[in-house]
Amino acid sequence: MSLRSRQCVYEHARTMFEPFPLSYPSGQCHAARSLLFGRSICETRRSAGLSLEEAARLSGMQISEWLAIEAGYAPQDINRLRAMADTMEISFERIATVVLLCREA
Repeated sequence: MSLRSRQCVYEHARTMFEPFPLSYPSGQCHAARSLLFGRSICETRRSAGLSLEEAARLSGMQISEWLAIEAGYAPQDINRLRAMADTMEISFERIATVVLLCREA
């Protein structure tokens, strides 16, 4: 993993567990966590060496659907999540946990 990638992962991990100020409206918290979810998917895809097109095709999705996910849309369909996990060679539990955190924000 390159230095830049490690720094990016560190920064995402640091901000993931940093509490939001109490003055943040709940909608902004959800939007921020959705964005974090999308960035996490993007970095995981890149770490797996996959282009957008490859990831979408291997997951059985349209490119526009994968782009929406990287923009912060968390899929509701468990089969989509399983396909994404398989494509990026990560555990289903990892991706499902991130989705649950995003939804409950």
